Amino acid sequence: MADAPQPRSLFLGVLPLPERQAVARALRTETVGGLILLAAAVVALVWVNSPISGSYEHIRDFHFGIPALGLDLSVGHWTADGLLSVFFLVAGIELKRELVVGELRSPATAALPVIAALCGMAVPAALYAATAGFGGGSMDGWAVPMATDIAFALAVLAVVSTHLPAALRAFLLTLAVADDLGAILVIAVFFTADLNLYALAGAFAGLVVFYLLQRLRVTGWWWYLPLGITIWALMYNGGVHATVAGVAMGLLLRTTRDEGESASPGERTGYLLHPLSAGIAVPLFALFAAGVSVSTGALGEVFSSPEPLGVVVGLVLGKTVGIFVGTYLAARFTRARLNPDLAWADVFALAALAGIGFTVALLIGELAFPQTALGEHVKAAVLIASLASALLATLLLRRRNRLYRRLYEEENTDADADGIPDIYQQAAPTPAGPDRADGASG
Repeated sequence: MADAPQPRSLFLGVLPLPERQAVARALRTETVGGLILLAAAVVALVWVNSPISGSYEHIRDFHFGIPALGLDLSVGHWTADGLLSVFFLVAGIELKRELVVGELRSPATAALPVIAALCGMAVPAALYAATAGFGGGSMDGWAVPMATDIAFALAVLAVVSTHLPAALRAFLLTLAVADDLGAILVIAVFFTADLNLYALAGAFAGLVVFYLLQRLRVTGWWWYLPLGITIWALMYNGGVHATVAGVAMGLLLRTTRDEGESASPGERTGYLLHPLSAGIAVPLFALFAAGVSVSTGALGEVFSSPEPLGVVVGLVLGKTVGIFVGTYLAARFTRARLNPDLAWADVFALAALAGIGFTVALLIGELAFPQTALGEHVKAAVLIASLASALLATLLLRRRNRLYRRLYEEENTDADADGIPDIYQQAAPTPAGPDRADGASG
């Protein structure tokens, strides 16, 4: 007798309650951080284009540190190489959580966001290469349009007051986590200076000690803070971008709870550092990275020079097409069934929102075109492309906001006031049950 067909999994259905609660906590912090980030970018643009623009450059280029340890850096470099390491440490913790207990823990659930993220990185890079190559430009900026800024994207959602269902927000968050991993690998492999093997060996030895401390269940910040700073300094002097040290330590932190623990080391560290990352580290980086001169000539360079134009095309068109096509093909390949309450137009709008590439895109732009006029034009391209993607996504999402509001209210109704939404206390609906009518799957 032939085997019964396997039920088709539901894509963008109602999240399990524990995952929904974890996503809600992460999104609250990211949204607030995104609004602060947005404010920092506006301040930078106003400051640089004001009569006191000279003070901006003076502060950004002011050097301090410990020259004997190879750490005499400008304020701009301290924010990019130092403070941004906190952001990547938090990103590493979130990635570890996703790999251990989140959407990326099994190949079946990881397939869709991972394939979507890969297509969302490959297509923008290819479009940049085609655009810049056709115009005779440099290929050095191919990685700039690959990165999505989840905090900025969530800030846009907060500003336009959409009521996206939790599953759509969770997919965006998971997509950004996978996207961050790709950006980290690109930075580590392609944007390294002359390598100092002794310093790198020291950084690796420090990571081994960090791992052993975790395995031995050693607690106490006085162990990890000096060790973490040492690993960061050795990584920086080793020629690998120092933010890689933050990711590595985040991935080594334990994210599962031992018996009797109220929170794992990863949870505690993420809880403590997330406000610092979202409220201070990333906004300060944005303040000294987003300061570009806005003039008719500068804007003209964005659309007439092949490299900045490649960044705009890669972010606005490449991200949207790459993520949407990748998601659609992955869903068909894995036999996933789109939530009947949604349509593929909703996925397309989310893909357009992912074209907001701010923090990591600016960082890669600085690494690809360090301290050059072309680098300033690439920064302007990132800002223009992010604004265009935000406007496009806003138009697409607002036209469906009535539907999102209804789904949002259904997900959050708690008639008996017991703290658990009623949708989780109803019998019958199962996110991955047998196939039903494919209402909006086309």
